[in-house]
Amino acid sequence: MFWGISNPSPWNPRGRKGDNLNTCGIMAIDPKTGAMKWFSQTDPHDAFDHDGVNALVQADIKVAGETKKVVMQAHRDGFLYVLERATGKFLAVNPFVKVNWASGWDYKTNKPMWTDVYTKALAGEKVEVWPAIGGGTNWHPMSYSPTENLLFINTFNVGMTYQAGDPEKVVAGQRAIFVDITPIKPENQGYLQAVDPATGKSKWSIPFHVANTAGTMNTAGGLVFTGQLTGEFIAVNSTNGKILWKFQTPSGIIGQPVTWEKDGVQYVTVGSGIGGVYAMRTAAADVTHVPTGSSLWTFKLHGK
Repeated sequence: MFWGISNPSPWNPRGRKGDNLNTCGIMAIDPKTGAMKWFSQTDPHDAFDHDGVNALVQADIKVAGETKKVVMQAHRDGFLYVLERATGKFLAVNPFVKVNWASGWDYKTNKPMWTDVYTKALAGEKVEVWPAIGGGTNWHPMSYSPTENLLFINTFNVGMTYQAGDPEKVVAGQRAIFVDITPIKPENQGYLQAVDPATGKSKWSIPFHVANTAGTMNTAGGLVFTGQLTGEFIAVNSTNGKILWKFQTPSGIIGQPVTWEKDGVQYVTVGSGIGGVYAMRTAAADVTHVPTGSSLWTFKLHGK
């Protein structure tokens, strides 16, 4: 069983020392005994609340010409991690969105190759960081097509100005963040991307003014289903990224589409109800007009 591990405390990185082991990484657990089989850390001494809890997907893919049994994570830190399932070995680590706090991955030390953005942040200087604390993507699950060897990911295109304050100001019993953050929001705050897991490169991407925080679900018939914060439920051609169909639900979609069958008929179901930190604090103004709600929508193949 594979488990993503969150960030260390205190939140301000200047109040911590060392790698902060067993935070911000992926852990493999024996489900029969609960024993940890391995732990692979993605973000030693996490400075930007990038965590390590995003959804994990297992697959058999080719890495450097050899088929490997892997577990994959599109991380909030902007890198796509591909690890060997049995050992936790890093097989491929590549950015899938704009990243400037690290220039790549050092496979000898198994640590990021930090840039001056990271080192200046730890020194208390004001820096511009990509991606922001919301990440290159967040809690919403990605999906994988074994026929096309592509991951379908709703990504964020948001940066931030960041400055970590004096860690000595921490007082017991009081909220202790002491980091000043201002979002940097381009015209298109997000994309739906079809990503090669071995390289992190996109075959296609669809821009959205407001980033999507819904999961993706792809089918053997060549469709990718997902939802928008503005309420549209969409079906996309998995080969070229063309939007083929959409339906307006009454609220924003942040859930996970599912497909199922009964009596020989295939259905697709999704929940409609806006929420989440991005929608409440970071998203474009479009979202302020979306009503709250809690409804379940089911569609039938060839139905009306």
